[in-house]
Amino acid sequence: MALEVAGVSPEEESVYRSLVTSGPSTAAGVALRSGLTPTRAQHILDSLAAKAMVSHTARTPPVYQATPPEVALLPRLRHSADVLDLARHEAAALIEAHRDTMRRHDAGQLVEVITGAEALRQHLRQIQSSAREEVLWFCRAQYVAMPSGSNAEEYEALARGVRYRVLYEKAFFDDEGAVDNVVTGVRAGEMARAVPQLPLRLAIVDRSVAIFPLVAGGPDGSPEEPTTALVRDSNLLAALVALFERYWETAVPLEVDDTGAISGTDAAGSPDSLASADRKLLSLLVAGVTDKAIASQMGLSRRTVQRRIQSMMERADASTRMQLAWQAARRGWL
Repeated sequence: MALEVAGVSPEEESVYRSLVTSGPSTAAGVALRSGLTPTRAQHILDSLAAKAMVSHTARTPPVYQATPPEVALLPRLRHSADVLDLARHEAAALIEAHRDTMRRHDAGQLVEVITGAEALRQHLRQIQSSAREEVLWFCRAQYVAMPSGSNAEEYEALARGVRYRVLYEKAFFDDEGAVDNVVTGVRAGEMARAVPQLPLRLAIVDRSVAIFPLVAGGPDGSPEEPTTALVRDSNLLAALVALFERYWETAVPLEVDDTGAISGTDAAGSPDSLASADRKLLSLLVAGVTDKAIASQMGLSRRTVQRRIQSMMERADASTRMQLAWQAARRGWL
């Protein structure tokens, strides 16, 4: 019966419905209409009266009348809904506690090994289809599981409002169709940046699951079939997120103009400009400002300033800061 969630038994609901639809009645009349014994009918009416769902006259025999449903039922249903919400919250907490316990005692709950390009492709599609907030991606040259332009799940996720932040390494733009793929992604809402080189392939969804290679495979590695790890919430996952953010911080933003050209790259598609923050940092450095003063002016830590300078030196293939200044002038970074 429908009212059990409000703490009303099926027999009580049947009697209450009878009083609502047929009007006031004595216990004998209720028994006759409901097919109950007089004793059972009286017991149910007493129970309904205790729940304030019926009232009765003081005369003998008493006549029972249904309390209006909006008075008798709505408060009970609201209370039941609150209890159900609390139970749902407690159940969710218990589920998460159980998962945490399993992760601590069973490494298999943290890392799943995926073997083969087809299995990897299916997992990449699955985790993107389940994405709700953000996808982080390292795109290296030469695909392993998903050729350029074949990731339809990205566009579906972007349409749902999922944010994509994608880092492309320099060599990626040499792949056939790669530039067109980036243009399509950026126009669909992807946030893209470029770096000289990436350390590995990586996809992270909602900061709760990540996929990255354990053993190189595919077109640029051996063996032929890649061996990949799917990692769930753990310190390892946190480290992968931090790795992504480290590269994202110093990468060059890529934008697409009305003609379909990518700004932030040269004609060959290689990164050829600095982010505005790095350009400001470099101009202060060339002007002779100390690292400490640069950090103060830009609101950064001294360590961050030094890390960005080192990143620019690696990108410019400079071994000293003086060589970096010369390369910056030659490349038009200032």
